[in-house]
Amino acid sequence: MRRHLVYRLASFGLTLFGVSTLAFVLGALAPGDPAELFLERALGRPPGAEQIAEQRQVMGLDRPLAVRYARWLLAVSQGDLGQSWGAGRSVTRVLADNAPATAVLGITSLLLSLSVALPLGVASAANRHGPTDRASRAAAVLAVSIPTFFLGYLMMFVFGVKLGLLPVFGSGSPAYVVLPALTLSFATTGVFTRVVRASTLAALQEAYVRGALARGVSTRSALIRHALRNALIPLITVAGLAFGQLLGGAVIVEWIFAWPGLGKLGVEAIHNRDLPLITGWMIVMGVIATLTNLAADLACMWADPRARLRPHDA
Repeated sequence: MRRHLVYRLASFGLTLFGVSTLAFVLGALAPGDPAELFLERALGRPPGAEQIAEQRQVMGLDRPLAVRYARWLLAVSQGDLGQSWGAGRSVTRVLADNAPATAVLGITSLLLSLSVALPLGVASAANRHGPTDRASRAAAVLAVSIPTFFLGYLMMFVFGVKLGLLPVFGSGSPAYVVLPALTLSFATTGVFTRVVRASTLAALQEAYVRGALARGVSTRSALIRHALRNALIPLITVAGLAFGQLLGGAVIVEWIFAWPGLGKLGVEAIHNRDLPLITGWMIVMGVIATLTNLAADLACMWADPRARLRPHDA
């Protein structure tokens, strides 16, 4: 287990280096002049050539790309993500201000998905080929098939405009998170339900479960006490991967519902060509995705003692 952690931490560093380098290079090579765009927004009119040249010098864009990358990499290695050109504040501060909203949305969506998919998947496996199984499988396929942006606008129209039950824009009370979280969790719930059903069916065929049934243990007790823990292992793995995907999908959902999180911030940074904020945003998203995968690995080791064995012990 210790060797596995060392390997994952090493790969964590390489992943962050690759993501940050790719973000910097793509941002620097993207069409358009960030200095010109910045001055147009600030002045409200097209800037002159001298103004653009002066602003490029202020932003450090007059230096060669290799020099800019070396200076940026040195600063990042010291924990300095630079200053946001649009916000006029440190990138770290801007990201920290928006991270809690995305965390609330992502965690709420994940909990919603698990709370629905876990009992539905187990019930579907326990009643294989029955009405519950057929209905849950149809619902799972439907949930995965509906595009997120379409579902978001549909939720907004039905529950916000027509019924007036929930707010549709911004943040504030807990009611504001309901529609974005439901929209974001819909597809994930379908995936989780299918994973739980498949893993539970596989666990029910294991010898230890059949042995428990042969000893007179009820099907429900065998399912809950013996099969469920092993059935959770694939779900833990998929949930760890899905949390990163939830944060990626939050870009669309946050933009639709004007939720003030990292997803909306990333779209605005790209629109404004705010290169320090774009690269900092990608680094943070890479950190979150890598840490959630590592947490999922550790959870799988906890749930399955065989995963904690060293190769020569297995």
